Amino acid sequence: MSSFSVRFLAPPCCPNSRSKTWLCATPTVAPAASEVVEASRLEPRVEERDGFWVLKEEYRGGISPQEKVKLEKDPMKLFMEGGIEDLAKMSLEEIESSKHTKDDIDVRLKWLGLFHRRKHHYGRFMMRLKLPNGVTTSAQTRYLASVIRKYGKDGCADVTTRQNWQIRGVVLPDVPEILQGLAEVGLTSLQSGMDNVRNPVGNPLAGIDPDEIVDTRPFNNLLSQFITANSRGNPAMSNLPRKWNVCVVGSHDLFEHPHINDLAYMPANNKEGRFGFNLLVGGFFSAKRCAEAIPLDAWVPADDVIPLCKAVLEAYRDLGFRGNRQKTRMMWLIDELGIEVFRSEVEKRMPGKQLERAKEDLVKKQWERRDYLGVHPQKQDGQSYVGIHIPVGRVQADEMDELARLADEYGTGELRLTVEQNIIIPNVENSKLDALLKEPLLKDKFAPEPSLLMKTLVACTGNQFCGQAIIETKARALKVTEEVERQVAVTRPVRMHWTGCPNTCGQVQVADIGFMGCMARDENGKATEGVDIFLGGRIGSDSHLAELYKKGVPCKDLVPVVVDILVKHFGAVQRNREERED
Repeated sequence: MSSFSVRFLAPPCCPNSRSKTWLCATPTVAPAASEVVEASRLEPRVEERDGFWVLKEEYRGGISPQEKVKLEKDPMKLFMEGGIEDLAKMSLEEIESSKHTKDDIDVRLKWLGLFHRRKHHYGRFMMRLKLPNGVTTSAQTRYLASVIRKYGKDGCADVTTRQNWQIRGVVLPDVPEILQGLAEVGLTSLQSGMDNVRNPVGNPLAGIDPDEIVDTRPFNNLLSQFITANSRGNPAMSNLPRKWNVCVVGSHDLFEHPHINDLAYMPANNKEGRFGFNLLVGGFFSAKRCAEAIPLDAWVPADDVIPLCKAVLEAYRDLGFRGNRQKTRMMWLIDELGIEVFRSEVEKRMPGKQLERAKEDLVKKQWERRDYLGVHPQKQDGQSYVGIHIPVGRVQADEMDELARLADEYGTGELRLTVEQNIIIPNVENSKLDALLKEPLLKDKFAPEPSLLMKTLVACTGNQFCGQAIIETKARALKVTEEVERQVAVTRPVRMHWTGCPNTCGQVQVADIGFMGCMARDENGKATEGVDIFLGGRIGSDSHLAELYKKGVPCKDLVPVVVDILVKHFGAVQRNREERED
């Protein structure tokens, strides 16, 4: 096995099924032995040309439109060969007159983390950052605030369900300057969209958690640096068949949601007591199928986190299907080859051409997931972290500046983002806690102790900005929750997630109650915004994807339905009854 030293490096079921069959958490049924798969199927379908990986001629039949765009011009050239500077100088009229440059702004720029909001905010872009393990600094936060402030009402930022920032309102002429500013504060947006590896997720309490198994920050920093070649661009890892998610688990709480990642590193020791990771593979959500990750039956020492990631990505890049985009996530390849054949393909791409079998996980199976919101002691004597609630993850420029100030004044200039769209201020001296909690920002909008239903509320972008979303989500999620709270009281948090469309960026399948945007019919048969409701998603060691509960509920009729669900399934009590008993 290779020796890859780990060092801490600073960073530079599914939807709306009216006319289709949906697959949720489908068990993988796979060939049992390698001889079932013909040798020709295991021949790589891509090859390297002039430093970029391209699909071989013989495999170009029936490929998706996105693959054709990649063949015409590799998207990474916009960054690596200075194409973005030329594009930024063109008017939108010039860009629209050419299919080539129209594909640039609508498809290729996603490799730079830039998403054109053509449908609702023509000429404006969302920019997605890389933020390994969700760790950011006050300087980075202030810089992002300065970017969105100049765009007025079009500018804002979101904490995402992959523990990073997305900023909105960006216009193309500003992009070269923004990219330079990101580099100066140690950030990058490179390879954060389309057929690339998404932000590496880790324990938001890494390094400060009294109960942590391992500090996930060094591993996620290394993963991000490998994927992007230290923000210079890594074309060997940028032409995947589809997007790909990775996480490193560091706590018993499984804050990282390993079961929904394409690759999850699960801490485990071998018989000699050497620390390393067991591996889960294939977890994903899409419009037509959702599947939980399955064991690869493999263990790697901590030094081999990067070689293993590289081997898995190469197997996926080389062998993955590139036709129908709904069947190109890595689990479809695992299904086709079978887990043992897929494992052997990973193994032969490892430096030592071998993988050890899985060991015993260090994650405790019986563990009550902790609440990180509010004030909690750190492993460092005399210090605490403060988890603050960011309602559905949305922040404005002035609020980002205030968050940066609080991190500087009360902590060490650091902020941690979480997959539930909240923020943690770590390293607060206990003597400063009272003053921090009295800050207006925490007394008002960003409360450390929100209500039980608000504290776990998650919502995707919705159709305010996203052209794929069927319904508005963020404001509606807050409004519905507020109205429900006026009618019932709950005794424990109930995780409610909203997503605007079947692409399920809001991850409704892991929620106690999930709301997926759809078009519904009202009492008069008129088309109206609605949701499909999912119930029963679980996170943690007994993870389980939610199942469809009720279809096509008009949004205007949702409050009494949610009240009924909370009473029947989550022990909620009607407030009028509660008041009578008091």
